[in-house]
Amino acid sequence: MAIKKIRLFRQSVVLYLDIKELRRESMKKTFNIAGPCHPNEHYMLPTQERCQGVLQLIEQKQYFVIHAARQSGKTTLLLELARQLNEAGNYYALYCSLETAQGISDAKEGITAIVDKLELDIELHEPLSAYSFAQKADYSKFTTVLLRVLSQFCRQLDKPLVIFFDEADCLTNGTLIAFLRQLRNGYVSRNEIPFVHSIALVGMRNIRDYKSDIRDVRETLGSYSPFNIVSESLTLRNFTLKEMTNLYAQHTELTGQVFSPQVIEKIYHDTQGQPWLVNAVAREIVVKMLANDFSKAIHLKHVEQAVQTIILRRDTHIDSLMERLKEARVQRIVEPVIVGKNQGYSVLDDDYQYVLDLGLLRYTEGKIIPSNPIYGEVIIRTLSSRSQMEMAALQFPSYLMDGKLDMKQLLSDFQQFWRENSEVWVKRYQYVEAAPHLTLQAFLQKVVNHGGSVTREMASGAGRLDLYIHYQGLNYPIELKIRYGEKTYKEGQEQLVNYMDKLSCSEGWLLVFDRRKTVSWDEKIFWQTKLIANKTVHLVGC
Repeated sequence: MAIKKIRLFRQSVVLYLDIKELRRESMKKTFNIAGPCHPNEHYMLPTQERCQGVLQLIEQKQYFVIHAARQSGKTTLLLELARQLNEAGNYYALYCSLETAQGISDAKEGITAIVDKLELDIELHEPLSAYSFAQKADYSKFTTVLLRVLSQFCRQLDKPLVIFFDEADCLTNGTLIAFLRQLRNGYVSRNEIPFVHSIALVGMRNIRDYKSDIRDVRETLGSYSPFNIVSESLTLRNFTLKEMTNLYAQHTELTGQVFSPQVIEKIYHDTQGQPWLVNAVAREIVVKMLANDFSKAIHLKHVEQAVQTIILRRDTHIDSLMERLKEARVQRIVEPVIVGKNQGYSVLDDDYQYVLDLGLLRYTEGKIIPSNPIYGEVIIRTLSSRSQMEMAALQFPSYLMDGKLDMKQLLSDFQQFWRENSEVWVKRYQYVEAAPHLTLQAFLQKVVNHGGSVTREMASGAGRLDLYIHYQGLNYPIELKIRYGEKTYKEGQEQLVNYMDKLSCSEGWLLVFDRRKTVSWDEKIFWQTKLIANKTVHLVGC
């Protein structure tokens, strides 16, 4: 009996140590901001809950698209699906990234690169590696080689094949056309010729936008036929507030460090649930600011500091997204958002859908706005970066008087600056229509860089840009408008008063830029102060 008790005790100790070791290992989990998430390494949520219907499409032998903004979990989803399908045993599921074919516009070279990548992925896929693939491929017949090798491969298999083509929208021109046409040929002939059971084309953009990657649609495409095999177009939505709470709860469970409801709501407001940003803010706080000291509490000030750090640091995720602002089709959609111009778009407008698919903007409550406040801030800073750098050399007074900003002096100085420099500075901007707004914001950013912040509310159709300076606990609301007749002043005053109500402020400033070349600067530059609805409204002409 004693020996039996000793054995039980030893087993209990071993079990305890095993549990302790597992907990120690789990403590190594991190908030991932680079590459796909893995359950043993990262805090993560099941991605399929954000992209419903994929398994049903596979069962129905469909070819379909999954599109979502950069780093929103697409690759994680595909790896999760492939693992699930392979483990279930009803299909062979293969993940294949087409990134190696990026920039190869010649079909002969591009299709060869795609077949080579498929061959490598099959070699590394243990169950599929037992079958031969592309051993006798004739790459000179590039218009049919992909069709032929996939058909020959599927003929050997004892189960249907599912392929997830990641980064599909990096293909261009001849490579894209040849790729899609061969998939379509295999799709429509599946009853007679063995071919892939189900295919997902995955990338940032919907398949209808792939046409933009063809140099001349009329000459090289001639029809939409390569694109009409897709039965569904799915997207991967952002995290909800509840999902963010569950994600952060995983960290709390393992470390004891709590993300309070107020902190989570603040992060949700700033990120709107964009997965990379959700992880980046948490990682900045936990790893960088608190140095993995889980005994330290997380406060709202940490969120604010983390957000500002991410905005200023311009990580690859944000930098690559902001590069898109240089594209003319992106400017066409983004610029009206900055100036508040009423610009209606149809869901059939390719440029509009493209910008939404990129994740730069979103449509809500009848308006187009930045996808989240962080992106909105980075958009403005990116477009006005040159102005900010040149203003860094200028000397400004502190504009502080009795603990408050001297808005009269600040905006009067801007009036003079705009009068002297606008003609030269406007030409520096790609977004010429938004030049006044961008210049003012660069000016304000220079003023508040030490101890203050500028919060912007952009929306197409709003007819203005709302912003407020937050400095030493006080808010200073400013409304920006372009003059379109005398009605601009009346509308602007009403809008400003409503904005002041929203911020619980009794004083505000309406800046109206007069772009007319026939009017003298003496007429454009003025300052009027009015009392409207018991609120002090300053009308500032520029």
